[in-house]
Amino acid sequence: MAIKRIHTGSPFEAKIGYCRAVVAGGFVHVAGTVGQGGDVVEQCRAALETIEKALKEAGSSFEKAVRVNYYLPDAAEFEACWPILTEVFGANPPAATMVECNLIDPKYRIEIELTCLA
Repeated sequence: MAIKRIHTGSPFEAKIGYCRAVVAGGFVHVAGTVGQGGDVVEQCRAALETIEKALKEAGSSFEKAVRVNYYLPDAAEFEACWPILTEVFGANPPAATMVECNLIDPKYRIEIELTCLA
């Protein structure tokens, strides 16, 4: 089975030893992705932009999403992201889970992990 690894050049990729996405077994597995910005909405948009670039390189798209996990240090902030997520996934929403937990740095308000069909 062929495996394709997609790197975005994030300094965390080299420091931690991972890549943004891996295409294997008919799926694109996108690593937990944070975005830059001052609040959860800006960070959500930025994370989705990074994910979209990786999906395009993998030959996939949000329309092929089958599973998404959202990680937030404060679950109360999640609702502010709902309109963005509805816009991105449109008529093809994936199965989803939201987990309240600590992230790698307190400045991050949301991390998004996604699995799509290749």
